[in-house]
Amino acid sequence: MGGKISSASTRRIPELVRYFLRLGTMGFGGPVALVGLMEKELVAEKGWLGREEMRDAIAVCQSLPGPLAIQVGIFIAYLRGGFWGAWAGGWAFILPNFVMVAALGALYAHFGGLSWITAIFYGVSPAVIALILHSCWRLVKLGMQDGMQWLIAGVCFLVTVALEAEVAVMFILAGLVGILYYGSLFGGRRPPEAALAALPAAAAAKPAAAGAALWPLFAFFIKAGSLTFGSGLVIVPFLEKGLVQQMGWIDARQFLVAVAIGMITPGPVVITATFVGYLVAGFWGSLVATIGIFLPSFLLVLIAAPLLIRHRANRNVQGFVKGAYAAAIGTIAGASILLGKIAIGDWLTALIGIGSLAILFRWKISNPALIAATAAIGLAAYPLLQPGWVFVK
Repeated sequence: MGGKISSASTRRIPELVRYFLRLGTMGFGGPVALVGLMEKELVAEKGWLGREEMRDAIAVCQSLPGPLAIQVGIFIAYLRGGFWGAWAGGWAFILPNFVMVAALGALYAHFGGLSWITAIFYGVSPAVIALILHSCWRLVKLGMQDGMQWLIAGVCFLVTVALEAEVAVMFILAGLVGILYYGSLFGGRRPPEAALAALPAAAAAKPAAAGAALWPLFAFFIKAGSLTFGSGLVIVPFLEKGLVQQMGWIDARQFLVAVAIGMITPGPVVITATFVGYLVAGFWGSLVATIGIFLPSFLLVLIAAPLLIRHRANRNVQGFVKGAYAAAIGTIAGASILLGKIAIGDWLTALIGIGSLAILFRWKISNPALIAATAAIGLAAYPLLQPGWVFVK
């Protein structure tokens, strides 16, 4: 099988656009939950790609800077629809989220705040942690195969929790360990029987300053999209330092509201960029910030995906993928601990988190239904309990 994209790929673009528009509209729970949902729908239900292809897409995208869920979506769209399928599917994934968050940014800017956001954040955040843990379990079943992968995952988990951040170099080091252990560099072990073998060949500042702020906004967010790895756990501190401390475009309260918007709307947490862009420079600011934060993902994936397909039979590439995948599992689990400290601060949020996790394992409840139910709990309970720890760093 070669790297040429078949003409059938272009005929799949409309179905890719339809699927990713729906996922972008209804996909709640952050990057891990979204990846877990893609695994469930595209591997188990639609059969668009195999388990090994999905595992490899996750491992490669986790090793690249940028938002994980968007990159996995672009990778899948590339396998299914070629170069143009990747662009069409990727932007279809982003579009619904952009429209929602830009609209919320407009409401916030013109009406002076959204007091109900805090109440929704209070109820939804523990459910988001449950979605991450449940999706992490699905990913464990998808690609964790032996003791070495579990050792890599354990080390990455401990490092993430100890340093309170995802360390980009861990993915590279884990991939190198995978090359040494599974690859052919030093003789290695027998190659993983299925890894990569099935990849198909086809496969609020004032609006008055808006104009002047557009280029700095684009430059800042393209840097953020190019240099931060993994989930919102990394991107959020990076954005806070730049937007609040260095640039002074927004204050700490506005930033926390922006993060909450990113968490309670569908799609990746980095859609926070859209909200911030609107506060700084209106609609055009939101558009520029969105393009800036996501454009590196398209470029990186479209470079990495053809290389991976071209070298899919190489044992060292297979070893790197297995090591990086294990690192992803470890850092995702570590991130859930760190995010849990933000999301769970009293008896009710603990109960919501445990209850949500139990429901996800016991029944096939949809993510939007769970988010809606916990948002309603937050709206009802927050005015009564008035927990002072919410939004406190």
